[in-house]
Amino acid sequence: MIQRDYYLAQLIKFKDIDAIKVITGVRRSGKSVLLMLYRDYLVNQGIPTEQIIYLNFEDIDLFDVRNDHQLLEILKPKLTKTAHFYLMFDEIQMVSGWQRVINGLRVSYDCDIVVTGSNAKMLSGELATLLSGRYVEIPIYPFSFQEFLTAKDLKPNRNNLDTAFREFEQFGGFPAVVLADPAIKDSILSGIYDTIVLNDVMTRANIRDGESLRGLVRFLADNTGQLTRPAKVAGTLTSEGLKVSNHTIEKYLQLLQDAFLFYRARQYDLRGRNYLRTSGKYYVVDPGLRRNAVGRRPGNYAGQLENIVYLELVRRGYSVDVGKLDAKEVDFVARKVDELKYFQVTYELPQNSHETDNLLQIPDNYEKILLTQRHYPDVQNIDGIPVINVIDWLLESPTN
Repeated sequence: MIQRDYYLAQLIKFKDIDAIKVITGVRRSGKSVLLMLYRDYLVNQGIPTEQIIYLNFEDIDLFDVRNDHQLLEILKPKLTKTAHFYLMFDEIQMVSGWQRVINGLRVSYDCDIVVTGSNAKMLSGELATLLSGRYVEIPIYPFSFQEFLTAKDLKPNRNNLDTAFREFEQFGGFPAVVLADPAIKDSILSGIYDTIVLNDVMTRANIRDGESLRGLVRFLADNTGQLTRPAKVAGTLTSEGLKVSNHTIEKYLQLLQDAFLFYRARQYDLRGRNYLRTSGKYYVVDPGLRRNAVGRRPGNYAGQLENIVYLELVRRGYSVDVGKLDAKEVDFVARKVDELKYFQVTYELPQNSHETDNLLQIPDNYEKILLTQRHYPDVQNIDGIPVINVIDWLLESPTN
């Protein structure tokens, strides 16, 4: 198993507190491995194995456990009121009524509970009502570039970093893809893509018009880094022969976000200090899925670079918006607690204009950074704004 130290540290930090740990993320991003790493950590800490209960509801042996009563039937014989238990439930959303069971276990037994799920809806509705203020979310993502290098046992040096980054940009960071033979990477990506779109979106939402949904995914993946409005998407798909309404597009966009396939960065007016409701940008959860969605053809390199930077920012715990400054755009406005940073992302520095112009016009003194994919060893800053190669930035240690 590849160590996921950043996420494991968060689980350990919240160990034995009176809160349910909810690990969320796209399918195949490593949630199950994280639970097993946590289980191994507990065993190494001297916790008896009989006090650690792990259930994966995608396991064939648990296919018949699909409601709260069936879950209680298999749990009660394993639990006593005289010991402290560590309960781990993988893909818990497959069990109807699981929220009541989890809350009941928390109230009735001395236990530490961790659950995982592949749909954002698990954090709303009954769970939010029953466990208001009593759960913490730990989002997990496919491998970062740092984790990608670790998984491939690559020691960072300038000779291999650029090659590794091109592979990461092309095939992404899903653990199964990173560790696979190059000849089958696309096949594995196709399987992951189909599972997310078909099972986690279409089947759960009872969608019959699969072509329109796939058309939307293709559009978003092909237009990464572009402001997107439902009306524009509906018009484009209709012109391609897929007749679909604005309302349907809005519904599908939410479903894709609920399945963690896409993330939306809202547009924020830096002068008016308010969010603009009409548009935003959508970023796919993994670069490799972009390749699969658009038929493995290259293109939109600037958008792909933006996508990688966006994902790294949310991995590091930032809330990320797209900045609007009059008629100009600031690629990312990143916030975390009392921290605020602005980022402009570009493949290369243009000859006759400064990418820093937009950043310089922001009327505050928060940190501003220009990220480039091309290397500029002789350019450390422009007008006082740091110019950082994106690979060097990706290799910085994430902040907690």
